[in-house]
Amino acid sequence: MKISKIAATLVVALSAMSMAQTNARDIMVKVKNRPDGDTRSSSMEMKLVNKSGNTRVRKITSYAMDVGEDTKTIMFFLYPNDVKGTGFLTVNYDDVNKEDDKWLYLPALKKTRRISGKSSKTDYFMGSDFTYDDIGKRNVDEDTHKLLREESADGFDYYVVESTPKKEGEIFSKKLVWIRKDCDVVAKVEFYDKLGKLHRQMVSSDIKKVDGFWTVGKMEMKNVQTGHSTELLFLDPKYNIQLDSKIFSVNKLERGL
Repeated sequence: MKISKIAATLVVALSAMSMAQTNARDIMVKVKNRPDGDTRSSSMEMKLVNKSGNTRVRKITSYAMDVGEDTKTIMFFLYPNDVKGTGFLTVNYDDVNKEDDKWLYLPALKKTRRISGKSSKTDYFMGSDFTYDDIGKRNVDEDTHKLLREESADGFDYYVVESTPKKEGEIFSKKLVWIRKDCDVVAKVEFYDKLGKLHRQMVSSDIKKVDGFWTVGKMEMKNVQTGHSTELLFLDPKYNIQLDSKIFSVNKLERGL
């Protein structure tokens, strides 16, 4: 009798754990599938701030297009002169077993560098605090997700999800993700290193609707261990604009705007 009760308790506990994981994955899928049009463009301002408060400013223009379940993005640096003409092209595949394609064009070298899978997960993008992987769209099933809790702050309700990488080679051991319930937008992410210590923190703000689509106006990534931070301002975002699919090519990346 006691054994039966223990078994029943284990079944309930395992069922609850499975449900929590399923719910967490469903939440992350909703985040990934949040409507953002078939095409997008934005002017961006990147601010690199060191621990002393010294700031470097870069200006970028970006275009994106969904092709089926995949997403293509191309961006060009416009300012200052030392990075002007630099381009970055990504193709994010919906298939978790297919590695995303990433290319970086460096005009000073007149050379295009292909970003490998390992480099995209550990190397930082153009001296910022964002990795190449952060810039793209991470596949939901690259991680195992667990719903930790629900909480309220600053007048909004959030899901707090813990995401743990399924494979080795990541820059983080786990991350905690705060998702606003009203719009399925990621408001905050905490990245923890291999020792379980907080490494980086990303905060999204100025979240509002533009052309009927929920849009992040500002994103800040701070390396809490070095004190360096990167701010991204998204200016003049546009959705469902006319784009030629041919611009998402290495040839266009090297020719520039």
